[in-house]
Amino acid sequence: MLELKNITKVIGDKLILRNFSLTLARGESVAVIGPNGAGKSTFFKLAVGLMQPTSGEIHLNQAQIKKKSLLLQKKIGYLGHESFLYNALTPRENLVFYGKLYKVKNIEEKVANLLKEVGLHYFKDIPIRSFSRGMMQRLAIARVLLADPEYLFLDEPHTGLDQEAVSLLNRLIEERQREGIGILLISHDFEQVVSVCERVLVLNKGRIIEERQIDSEEGLMPFKNWYEAVVSGK
Repeated sequence: MLELKNITKVIGDKLILRNFSLTLARGESVAVIGPNGAGKSTFFKLAVGLMQPTSGEIHLNQAQIKKKSLLLQKKIGYLGHESFLYNALTPRENLVFYGKLYKVKNIEEKVANLLKEVGLHYFKDIPIRSFSRGMMQRLAIARVLLADPEYLFLDEPHTGLDQEAVSLLNRLIEERQREGIGILLISHDFEQVVSVCERVLVLNKGRIIEERQIDSEEGLMPFKNWYEAVVSGK
């Protein structure tokens, strides 16, 4: 289980997060949503070990983790706004490079299977500099899945994707969740939040103001109406 306990983050003289706590179990899917400036990006950087909290603790499987922890790097697959892919390399070359970095076993077989899974098998030997946003995102997804992480952290993963790529991403999320991987999602796309997540936390002005289970049968508009009421304080 991943646990963030009483996390506070101060940058300069500004309080970004205050007493933020979150638990994420294996096989669970949780969304963190909120208006711009709520502290979502800072929270994500803390959760994946890119920043250190001012106070509070982060535990993974009961072990406390620090900034740039090797434990974090091995257990959490992070898909942010940057793809961390090399434009001069092909999809296969990119994945083999990261596979060697993460010491992945049977790397060639693993890369071939992932490229098929994300629909890039026929493009595996083409340099990615000419790839569309959707193709790059597919390859970035394959990159974070390469090391078989226990948790997937996805920061606005649906942005700029066409409907086919959105459907592919949601299918991959649902399949990994069934396999026992914990999913943490930041998104402004409420339709996708309702589709793939079981629980949602609303973050506003650096603190959690509401938490609830998601009922996928409830529909998009009731969910949006609930969120707007929570943020407005009505």
